Amino acid sequence: METKIIYFVHGTTSDNIEGKCSGWNQVKLTNLGRERAIKLGQIHKDTHFDVIFTSDLIRAIDSANLAFPSIKSIQDKRLRECNYGDLDGKDKKLVVYEEHIDIPFPNGESLKDVEKRIADFIEFLKENYAGKTVGIVAHRAPQLAFEVLTKNITWYEAIKNDWRNTKSWQPGWTYII
Repeated sequence: METKIIYFVHGTTSDNIEGKCSGWNQVKLTNLGRERAIKLGQIHKDTHFDVIFTSDLIRAIDSANLAFPSIKSIQDKRLRECNYGDLDGKDKKLVVYEEHIDIPFPNGESLKDVEKRIADFIEFLKENYAGKTVGIVAHRAPQLAFEVLTKNITWYEAIKNDWRNTKSWQPGWTYII
């Protein structure tokens, strides 16, 4: 039985505006981020979610609570952003994904580490939410891991085709597992 996942990225943070990659840092939403999260919920007001999962980082939690206030979200640390280690909170130009697919960021993790977390989370969803519609509010690296795992593409392809490169945001990406 298939599970439908609708993946949302968290709202805008001060780090986003300043061109920084937050990683595991706890960074709050800006007013714009809060407004966009509320609008996202309005766009999906007629979508039935059986459950909403978020990472345990405040920007994802707050985005989910603002977008879907009537649905209690479940926090799961497997949905965290990549741990950029020494680069958490630093200029995004320093965070080069292509160089850290297999090699961890200094004192952090690699994208393959994120992929392992997401693969484990997908197995959890298959076992516990088969046939359901699951909302996820999380981050860039976990979304790219969903791309890799559900579309059977390489990390290089996922990074190259990332909507952030083309500025082609949309109000949710659908994955079937």
